[in-house]
Amino acid sequence: MGFTSGPIQVNEGLRKYMLSVFNKMFMALCLTGGVSFVCGSNPEVVAAMQGGLSTLLFVVTLGIVFYLSSRIGKISPDTAQALFWVYAALVGASISPIIARYTGESIANAFFTSAAFFGGLSLYGYTTSKDLTGIGSFMLTGLIVVILSSFINVFFLHNSLLETGLSVLSVIIFSGLTMYDIQKIKHYYSETQGDEVVAKCSIIGALALYLDFLNLFLALLRIVGNRK
Repeated sequence: MGFTSGPIQVNEGLRKYMLSVFNKMFMALCLTGGVSFVCGSNPEVVAAMQGGLSTLLFVVTLGIVFYLSSRIGKISPDTAQALFWVYAALVGASISPIIARYTGESIANAFFTSAAFFGGLSLYGYTTSKDLTGIGSFMLTGLIVVILSSFINVFFLHNSLLETGLSVLSVIIFSGLTMYDIQKIKHYYSETQGDEVVAKCSIIGALALYLDFLNLFLALLRIVGNRK
């Protein structure tokens, strides 16, 4: 009797944990989308973002990510959760000029395509018995290359063909990272003890998946989106 109840309890706990991760990710995406829509509908806000405010918000959001990652063991789950919501709202404001460039139909198509991609990749990452650590490391290296190349293109080259190529590469990279992060988040649960630690891990996991989905969506939007 004891041998059967143990695995059932573990599986139920893992199920609740993963649901918590996905619920937090979904709510953060809704918050980002709502803030982006409101800001993108205001020409003055869009102009302010294009005038340099988005760069400032990028630095602030980057600081929040680093703070959460480095201090998650010392702050409370409520504080971590609050920082996550603030982060999602600021990202929504910072990407509003990008979203404002595209038609509503393009945004919807990119979103649902991203959701389909993300769902399939998440299922594979959750169910596969293959260790995806190697894929994750390779994709992280590729992400650094994409970031540096994008920086050079934005400030020096202004090459639309290169931008498209980097967007395609971003789709591949964040697809791989989605599978890797799902597996990593699943392993977090087996390595943690205590409700508070599990709660914190669910927030960090939600943040990772949020970034994967958002960047996958933005990359697809740049590839298939129709500008206004």
